Amino acid sequence: MKTLVTGANGFIGSAVVRALLEKGEEVKALVRINSDCRNFRNLPVELVYGDLTDEASLAKALKGCRSLFHVGAYYRLWARDPSLFYKINVEGTRNIMVAALNAGVERIVYTSSIAALGMAPEGGSADEETPVDPGIRKGHYKQSKYLAEAEVSRLIKERSLPAVIVNPTAPVGPGDIKPTPTGRVIRDAAFGRIPAFVDTGLNIAHVDDVAKGHIQAFERGQVGERYILGGENLSLKQILETIAGRTHNRPPKVRLSPRMVLPLAYAAEAWARVTDGEEPMITVDGVRLSRYRMYFSSDKARQRLGYRPRPADKALVDAVAWFQGEAGVDAADVVSSSLTAESTSVPD
Repeated sequence: MKTLVTGANGFIGSAVVRALLEKGEEVKALVRINSDCRNFRNLPVELVYGDLTDEASLAKALKGCRSLFHVGAYYRLWARDPSLFYKINVEGTRNIMVAALNAGVERIVYTSSIAALGMAPEGGSADEETPVDPGIRKGHYKQSKYLAEAEVSRLIKERSLPAVIVNPTAPVGPGDIKPTPTGRVIRDAAFGRIPAFVDTGLNIAHVDDVAKGHIQAFERGQVGERYILGGENLSLKQILETIAGRTHNRPPKVRLSPRMVLPLAYAAEAWARVTDGEEPMITVDGVRLSRYRMYFSSDKARQRLGYRPRPADKALVDAVAWFQGEAGVDAADVVSSSLTAESTSVPD
């Protein structure tokens, strides 16, 4: 029997596909027509075309599948049409979960997000039980992932959906072809395009470790439970300094407050709407989130799943090397510097 992976051509999805293939699993990869499938080119997967908003295509894709990894999502911090967040992330998640129930799928791993979780007070790390503060204003992506996870939890309780939930933090590494919002920061920092920074923080995890965490959740996770798949908590300043050290660039020295950057974000979004351009580098939701250090603990996944993420330094080095390789830059210096990352440890 086969395993279906949604969002299989995406950053996390393709890493999950590779991890499943390494275990000898047969994989069906659900992608939309005309999707960029570079991330699993030449891999022995069965391509199936469909869309999370097309229920008939999901039923067809799940035929013959005993398990499901639902990784597909609309991940960005701004969209010209905000309704897409809810159509894909909430309604699409409901569609694939109901289709899996109808198909008799025996085991599901649902890729949620830390966007569905609460954030700890300043100086602390949130975990799976940290309550969501209603006073923190949610953007459309964050709100849609919160609602999508709530929908999965409802189906677990009401219809015995056999799903385990994982919440990745900020994965980085090879294969970020879009790239993700975090990947855009790493890419631009690697090429010296970030002149200033906001005093915020992220939990950085290697995408391949996050993918292995998905497999561990499938094998050892408890239905109805959620597990944070993260790595190391770093300030944005530390992240940019690490990247600068690997690329021989100078890290930005100018620190801006979110209040100073917010007008620029409004202007950037307005320009993107007028020019029909791509997602602006600075978004209003991104600036609002930057007021908080998004630090998280993966202790539950470590203790119950055997999750063991590598150092964040190694994840950043691999991400920089990949972006430089994509740009046709000789990344030998970056790759060789990964030896330094191997000697660094992540605190338990």
